Amino acid sequence: MQIPTWLKPGLMGAGAGAIALAIVGFSWGGWVTGGTAQDMAKKASTAAVASALMPYCVDRAGAVDAAVTMTELKGATTYARKGIVEKAGWATPLGADKPNTDLAQACQLKLAEAF
Repeated sequence: MQIPTWLKPGLMGAGAGAIALAIVGFSWGGWVTGGTAQDMAKKASTAAVASALMPYCVDRAGAVDAAVTMTELKGATTYARKGIVEKAGWATPLGADKPNTDLAQACQLKLAEAF
């Protein structure tokens, strides 16, 4: 099929405009791919769960039998605190069999503010 000569500049302009639009959209327009959107949604979901369960963790840390663990937490390094919170069971949501690592991290940061 022969493309008329008068149509070629219009098609080339439309193609160049589509490429420019894609570059501007992904660079400055905030467009993201489906995979990036899923990653962002997963991170937001994890942060929301940790935020919702934070009072539970802090409440468990204030229990009567938690004094020994709090003393251990105060003397630990920043990197070891998350493991202490997980080991104490404060980051294990009700009905779960293993601790939530994001909750443990958020909880140890909140508890670190207290001392």
